[in-house]
Amino acid sequence: MLNSFNTLLVDLLGPLGPIIAMGGLGTVLLIIAIPILMAQKPDPMDRLRKERLGVREDDSKGAPRLRHGPGKTALDSYAEYLEPQDAEEFSATRERLIQAGYRAKSAVRTFYFAQFALGLGLLLLGLFYTLFLAPSDTSATKAALTTLVPGLVGYYLPRYWVDKRIDARQSEIQDGFPDSLDLMLVCVEAGQGMDQAIVRVADEIRPSFPALAEEFELVAFEIKAGKDKATVLRDMGDRSGVQDVASFVTVLIQSQTFGTSVAEALRVYAAEMRDKRVMRAEEKANVLPTKLTLGTMMFTLPPLLIILIGPSVYSIYETLSGGGIGVH
Repeated sequence: MLNSFNTLLVDLLGPLGPIIAMGGLGTVLLIIAIPILMAQKPDPMDRLRKERLGVREDDSKGAPRLRHGPGKTALDSYAEYLEPQDAEEFSATRERLIQAGYRAKSAVRTFYFAQFALGLGLLLLGLFYTLFLAPSDTSATKAALTTLVPGLVGYYLPRYWVDKRIDARQSEIQDGFPDSLDLMLVCVEAGQGMDQAIVRVADEIRPSFPALAEEFELVAFEIKAGKDKATVLRDMGDRSGVQDVASFVTVLIQSQTFGTSVAEALRVYAAEMRDKRVMRAEEKANVLPTKLTLGTMMFTLPPLLIILIGPSVYSIYETLSGGGIGVH
């Protein structure tokens, strides 16, 4: 019976019939299992286990949670499945999303939903191509790659996008930081306090460096809300992920702790940041000839060889062809 069923699959779907049937069956089972898992009710044994440990449901509502706020979006109902339940993993993911500029409370579950949706969607797209558009003589290895590779690409595409956003945002903050320190130094020496200087710098640099202006503005709002200035500055260094900003935060905290002049600390650190910016520009300029060498060899040398050697090769070919005809 099994052999006859296998023969029927081969006759209907070609040599890859059994593999295609197994893949389709697995996809159908996955689609059926997802709604069942989503609609699954809490296990009563978990509630009894919590009561045995002395943890009540009312206490858990007042305790810190991984998910913030009541359900306000369509994804809140599935937050248990779209967010990591490990607090450390959740914090690491949220920190990376904040560094990329995504500060919404639902950013983590949106990120994981994008991974799940793109991975499953492109996997189904690859399966559709393998079943209906691929040639009938496609090998099993090629069919598996055609089906699985799109799914892997869709799964890792949101992570790649976040990494690119982090790099672009950190580059923008790093480029605009020396100018912001110069503006802050001018404001402090003009008699403004540190809080007013931060607000003024955020307004001035917004057209050129919006990411850095957003960080300074957030610092100003948190200070106005009564949060400790040292904690606010450390949070800014963590959010930006730029070493220069973290060093600047350390300088300000030390200046505030030991009672030294903030203007003098800003003047010294701003000069150091300008020197580092010049050094980064010189480093990029020194690397440029090495990068241009490969392009020069690929796009200049082959045409030059064709121009120089081409006529000679053609003459030799004509001579050999004429000599061959004369001999025959």
